Amino acid sequence: MARIEGVPARNASPIVKLAYRFGPKMMKKLAGRMPQRGNGIEPMEIWAYQPKMMVAMGRFNQAVRKGRGVDERLKNLMELKGAQMIGCEYCVDLGSQICRSSGLSDEELLALPNYRSSHLFSDREKVGLDYTVAVMRTPVEVSDELFGRMREFFTEPQLVEITALLTLVNLDRLNAAFAIGSAGFSDGMVCVLPDRPPASGHPEFSR
Repeated sequence: MARIEGVPARNASPIVKLAYRFGPKMMKKLAGRMPQRGNGIEPMEIWAYQPKMMVAMGRFNQAVRKGRGVDERLKNLMELKGAQMIGCEYCVDLGSQICRSSGLSDEELLALPNYRSSHLFSDREKVGLDYTVAVMRTPVEVSDELFGRMREFFTEPQLVEITALLTLVNLDRLNAAFAIGSAGFSDGMVCVLPDRPPASGHPEFSR
């Protein structure tokens, strides 16, 4: 249960009520499955305390997700890895199901915490995941060497699209701060666990 109760529909503003109406359908379309616990829109119900912020965040979310310069498989992997690092239960539950419905295997999901040593991910994906880890750290730790490796695989517009996505993922810290739990999108199936990488200086990220 979240640390605060979300705004009930009876107390919501008209724009929030509209979001509540379409939210569950949107989540089902995104995940390919209904949540097994609750209505699946718990983060929206928390954001509803600040309707203008909720609307602005929704618009930013839509704008970022309209990017088509990077393949969905990689973006889904990066988003799930970022959610792991934040430790957001809601996000890793939903993200695992999104990855699965987009074609990733259970084996690939289980390999994500050790992606560097896995044969299941391409060099391009591994560099993208290295970048994810570096961007999601606090403070950000994107070295010139890592950025140079990214430029070997991605164009400048793609780099902006990827980094904007990771900026969006960072907003999921709100979910973690309010302890919004899993909605059960991945119940009965493989779901990754929070995975906070070691602190700065680990050889895996200093190459």
